[in-house]
Amino acid sequence: MLKLAIMHLRNNVKPGLPLVQQVIAHGLSIFLIFCVLAAIGAAQVIAAPAQQASQTTTSTGQNPPPAQQSQNPPPAQQNGSAPASQTPANQPQSSGTQPQAGAEQPADQGTAPEREDNGQYVFTTTVQEVQLHATVVDDKHRFVTDLDKTDFTVFEDGKPQTINSFRREDVPVSLGIIIDNSGSMRDKRPAVNQAAINLVKASNPQDQVFIVNFNDEYYLDQDFTANITKLRDGLEKIESRGGTALYDAVMASADHLKKNSKLDKKVLLVVTDGEDNASRSSLERAVRFLQAENGPVVYTIGLLGDEHAKRARRALQTMAEDTGGVSFFPKDLKEVDAISSEVAHDIRNQYTIGYKPTTPQSAGGYRTVKVEAKAPHHGKLVVRTRSGYYPGQEQAMK
Repeated sequence: MLKLAIMHLRNNVKPGLPLVQQVIAHGLSIFLIFCVLAAIGAAQVIAAPAQQASQTTTSTGQNPPPAQQSQNPPPAQQNGSAPASQTPANQPQSSGTQPQAGAEQPADQGTAPEREDNGQYVFTTTVQEVQLHATVVDDKHRFVTDLDKTDFTVFEDGKPQTINSFRREDVPVSLGIIIDNSGSMRDKRPAVNQAAINLVKASNPQDQVFIVNFNDEYYLDQDFTANITKLRDGLEKIESRGGTALYDAVMASADHLKKNSKLDKKVLLVVTDGEDNASRSSLERAVRFLQAENGPVVYTIGLLGDEHAKRARRALQTMAEDTGGVSFFPKDLKEVDAISSEVAHDIRNQYTIGYKPTTPQSAGGYRTVKVEAKAPHHGKLVVRTRSGYYPGQEQAMK
C-alpha cells in the first residue's frame, strides 16, 4: 500500500508547471494520501470485532457465554503453575514439574498441572511413600520369608492403608556401627571389634558401612566403605577414656546416614556397656530423631553390669523397639559374636513395604504404625517393624 502511494505521488508531479505550484501540489497529494490511509485503518479496527462476532454466531447459532469468550488460560496457569487457591496453605506452590524418581520429597501432598486437555489443566497429586522394613517370625521364632504382598495389612493410626510397593529380596543397606569407647570398654573392645567385622562379612557384599567410636565425644573413624581392612582400622582406633555420650553419638550417626547414604535401607548397630552420662541430648530427643520418616532401624547390644543397668537397658530397648530393631543383653562377652551374626541374618531377611498415607502430611503429629501378617500354612505370625514416625520431620542436626 505504501509503495503504491509513493508511485502515485511521483506520477502526479508534472514537469511543465512552475516550481512553487509543483511543491504545493506535492504537499496536497501527501496530505490526501495520509487521510485516505487513516480512514482505511479505522474502518478495519471497527469491522474486526463485528466480523468475529458474526462468525461465532454463524457457527453456533448464538452468542458465546462470557466465560468462553477468552481462549487464554488465567495468568497463573499460563506458565504451568497451580493457582494459589488450589495449593494447600502450608505447602509451597508447585512449579508444575514432577519430582525426580528416587529423590527424597518431604512434602506429602501438592497439586501440579501435568498436561493441558481441551484448554483445561489436569491436576495430579503426589504423596510421599512411607517405607517399612519388617521382620516376620512364627510362634517358634523362626524367620518367615515366603509371604506375599496380599498377606500383609498395614495400619496407620488404626486406619488400614493401601500397600503400593513390596519387596522381599536381600537388598544392600547403609550400616553405621557405633561402639562405646569409654574407659570401661577397654578390655571388651577386641571381642567387640571382631564381632563387628564378622557382622560385615555375613552381610550383603554391597552394604556400605561406617564406624563411629564414642566416649564423651563421637568420632567418625571410617566413612562409608565395604573394605574390611579399612573397617578394621577404624575399629582399632581405640582411646578408652572419658564418659558415655551415647545419645549424641546415635543422633550424629543417624544424621550422617541421612545426608550421605546412597541406599534406601538404613541400619544402626550400637554397642555399649553403660548408661549415657555425657550427652547434651536426652533419650526422648534421640528417639524422636530416630523416628523421622523412613529413618534407620536400630539394633543395640548392652554389655551391662549391675550398676545403672535398669536405666541403660531401658534406653537401649526403646531405641531398638521403636525403630523396628532388636536389643540384646548378653550375659557373657563370648555371646557378642553370635549376636552379630543374628543381626546380619535379621537384616537380610526383611520385607520392604511401602504405602502412601491417607492422612495428609499437613496434619502433622506422631503417627502410630502396625503391620499384621496372615497366611495359609502358617500359624500365628509376629511382625516386627517401627512403632511409628513423625511425617516430614527434617532429620538434620540442629
